[in-house]
Amino acid sequence: MRVLQLLVFSMLSLWPLRTAACDLALVLAVDVSGSVDADEYRIQMDGLAAGLRDGVVSEALVKARARVLLLQWSGQSRQEVTLPWVEVRTFADVEALAQRIEQAPRPWRNYSTAVGEALFLALEQFPAVAHCKRRVIDVSGDGFSNEGVEPRAAHAALAAADVTVNAIAIEQSEPDLTAYFFENVIRGEGAFVVSAASFADYPSSIRKKLVREVARQTAGLPAGAVRAVASLQ
Repeated sequence: MRVLQLLVFSMLSLWPLRTAACDLALVLAVDVSGSVDADEYRIQMDGLAAGLRDGVVSEALVKARARVLLLQWSGQSRQEVTLPWVEVRTFADVEALAQRIEQAPRPWRNYSTAVGEALFLALEQFPAVAHCKRRVIDVSGDGFSNEGVEPRAAHAALAAADVTVNAIAIEQSEPDLTAYFFENVIRGEGAFVVSAASFADYPSSIRKKLVREVARQTAGLPAGAVRAVASLQ
């Protein structure tokens, strides 16, 4: 029993060191193409900020010591990193990030939809956070890719870099968009698409997506320690 108690104590003492490293690097890739009007852009940015403020999401981001980057994308050659990597260590960091997203200016208004180009630009950002365990691109979009390289052309490079791509399909004008994103955009183990019937549904849908994407294994103890503690009861 004494040996088991010492083992549990050792596991608990090492756990904070394990969680000190970055567990998640997350690129938020937001569609700002011509099909997104000013009100819809506002809904996206405010909804994204609200999703980050959600208690479950914010706690998971802090626990993961996440790095988060905002990318806005439209047509070919019209993709930009709006907010470079932000380190999230505290709830104040989450709030500051949410405010910066709410205040981010829109770079373009009247251009095409180049999903593949957005994936390649997002991929280029990960070497700066190579120490992060999980690498995820969160793509929001309301239309099919109609310019630049096809999204599937990025899949081999994404797989080589061990990057997962998830998506939220806003089907306001494209009722088959979820299927298109499922077949052409997402990739990686456990990759998924969340559907929003309209921009009005975006805030609730992005929250669900972030919870599923970010809030994974938020318990404070590793599974081995939990089992060991239980055996002492």
